[in-house]
Amino acid sequence: MSFSVIGKDTPKRDGAEKVTGHTQFLHDLTLPRLAHGAILRTRHPHARVRCIDTSAAEALPGVVAVITADRVEQHPFGFAKDHWALKGGAADGGKVRCIRDEIAAVAALTEEIAQEAVRLIRVEYEELPAVFDPAAALRPGAPLVHDERGSNLVNLRYQFAHGDVEAAFARADVVVEGEYRLNYVTTACLGTMVAIAAWSPPESPDASLTMWSTTQVPFLYQRDLAEALGITGDRIRVMQPPVGGNFGRGLDLYPIDIITALLARRAGRPVKIAFERIEEFIASPTREPCVIHLRTAADRDGRLLARDARVVIDNGAYVSWGSTTPYVMLSTTAGLYRVPAVRFDTTIVYTNNPYSGSMRGYGNLESTFAIEAQMDDLAERLGLDRVEIRRRNATRSGDVNPQGSIITSCAMTECLDAVEREMGKSAGEAPRPGWRRGVGYAAMFHVGGGARVYRSDGCGAILKLDDFGKVSLLTGASEIGQGSETVLAMIVAETLGVPLDRVDVVNSDTAVKPWDVGAHASRTTFIAGNAARLAAEKIRAQLLALASESLEEPSSRLTIAEGWISVVGEPQRRLSYDRVARAGHYRTAGQTLVAEAFYDPPTEMLDKDLRGNVSATYGFAAQAVLLDVEEATGRIVVRRVASAHDVGRALNPLAAEGQVHGGIHMGLGYALSEKLVVEQGQVLTQTFMDYAVFKAGDMPEIVVRLIESIDAEGPFGAKGLGESGVIPVAAAVRNAIKDAIGVRFDELPMTAERVRASILARAAGVLE
Repeated sequence: MSFSVIGKDTPKRDGAEKVTGHTQFLHDLTLPRLAHGAILRTRHPHARVRCIDTSAAEALPGVVAVITADRVEQHPFGFAKDHWALKGGAADGGKVRCIRDEIAAVAALTEEIAQEAVRLIRVEYEELPAVFDPAAALRPGAPLVHDERGSNLVNLRYQFAHGDVEAAFARADVVVEGEYRLNYVTTACLGTMVAIAAWSPPESPDASLTMWSTTQVPFLYQRDLAEALGITGDRIRVMQPPVGGNFGRGLDLYPIDIITALLARRAGRPVKIAFERIEEFIASPTREPCVIHLRTAADRDGRLLARDARVVIDNGAYVSWGSTTPYVMLSTTAGLYRVPAVRFDTTIVYTNNPYSGSMRGYGNLESTFAIEAQMDDLAERLGLDRVEIRRRNATRSGDVNPQGSIITSCAMTECLDAVEREMGKSAGEAPRPGWRRGVGYAAMFHVGGGARVYRSDGCGAILKLDDFGKVSLLTGASEIGQGSETVLAMIVAETLGVPLDRVDVVNSDTAVKPWDVGAHASRTTFIAGNAARLAAEKIRAQLLALASESLEEPSSRLTIAEGWISVVGEPQRRLSYDRVARAGHYRTAGQTLVAEAFYDPPTEMLDKDLRGNVSATYGFAAQAVLLDVEEATGRIVVRRVASAHDVGRALNPLAAEGQVHGGIHMGLGYALSEKLVVEQGQVLTQTFMDYAVFKAGDMPEIVVRLIESIDAEGPFGAKGLGESGVIPVAAAVRNAIKDAIGVRFDELPMTAERVRASILARAAGVLE
């Protein structure tokens, strides 16, 4: 099948404005009479607030509002409704529970005055015993993070069992077992967290609120913010300016959003709060730290028999969407390769550490790291080739995995073959003297057609064609830098048969755009793309019906291509599509060309036993990493990464490859350098001098192979891709280091210091 737009390398629509500095991010936005806000946070990870004195702050010239928990009306929010925006009031027991906790907030005429006012606020604390380790938090008599709950065990448990796990382990020819420790990392977005709130009219008790936000889920945000403020959702309008990074950070409602709205209400004028960098490292959400205990059983041919996983998650002080990552950890445990028997259990524990949030890959990186480590261990124990053991267990089209995921299109084996071929091209190359070379492999399984974690996984689209030929797509989808505006415009242009530059995308205002559940789970191309395609098909049918009268041919004999409606087989008989659209306005019964569509995939939510087909299709990938390790220092240089992805169909190959490159960069940081150091509840890595984002100069050669399996349900056969680049990287790096120096690493990051210590320990006979 040939396409005019689909499958062509197409630059991102917002690319030129971003690289030339013309994009107006939320940080750049200003409003008339805008005040600037600042937040006072606790110094203690666990304490009772005895007294808050704001008098000096209120007396400072230029201060327009000061609020504390007991001066405003607020309501609990968050996944478990265990969180208050301002702490230390009567409603939340007068306590602070982690060093992020917000005690007071100030609005002032300038940022400098607001920061000075915050420094003038005096708080008297009674320090309380704290817990910073999940095991310690579960011991009898441990200090309670939430006194009213009676336990530090979070009331979320993900337990799953399929098949006879114990019998499978009993008859196995080989069993491998390990414990894997994954630490805090943060999104490190260049754009820090920021919000602007404005009430209109500000003095009215029934005022409406406009929020400018970096949220990824504007309609869920609208509802949750309304509940936290005690108003109805129809009084809130959400605007989404361009964002300077999110990577999952925008899935939750946060105290900054609520506090900004409360300050604006008290000040009677718009208020902006923007984190500075240290505050971003302390207060923005992280990937959750966890420990995974995993056992894997296989027969003598390397075919998997069973997996048994136990996961302990440090929840921090409050439950967020990050605490639901075991949904995806389980999906990977049950779905990465064919495994007939699976057992999975979790323990999620309150501590006085910072709470986590959602982050790209959403639990899959953690499970994949453990599973792929054990695939290499099994191959070694059985004397099998590391790629061959993966081929023997590869998922295939038509499979239904233990959790009930129905596998439609699948090119997992082709992905493995592709990265193996790429690594073969480097065979025979010798490392420098004093260096040892290794190659590592890992695969990936992830949702590729939405993920029904909410009652609806749908997205709406409204398409309008004006009499100048301009096509406007109003989509529920959110553009967060991933290029959704570009690919949705491509889908509409291809479906309608019009030039791509004639399609505009409108997506930043909840007062205008239709409903969507949000940008997560690599769903936008698949879900929003299908909605856009359905709406475009309706406009196409309307255009052909109008043209059929002028051309005196039935619609079935007409086609649209490159903006021309012509008779099939008689290309000289044609009309421009915009002329046909204009003609519709002047008919006896005038017609405007507007269509709407809503696409909700044919999926189901997980049942109480955590079974169900949550995605309309699934994505697969394989990665191979070639790296060198310097024996004297432990320094690691990644030379080459091959990354093959089952994308269904690559609608925009340029953007797809860019997504993979970005994911690999994030994955290399996770593997080798990044760690948010949290000790005794305090965040010690508070700047980019301390938090080691993987450097651009250290990036390796990257080879991306896009494998097309053409999914029947996807728009033009496409699947979601946004997270797959990051998921297998750390596992492949770990396996490459093991191949190079013979040492297994079961904790991230694998820094030069840790690698050197392991080399010395192995040389001394301390480490096998």
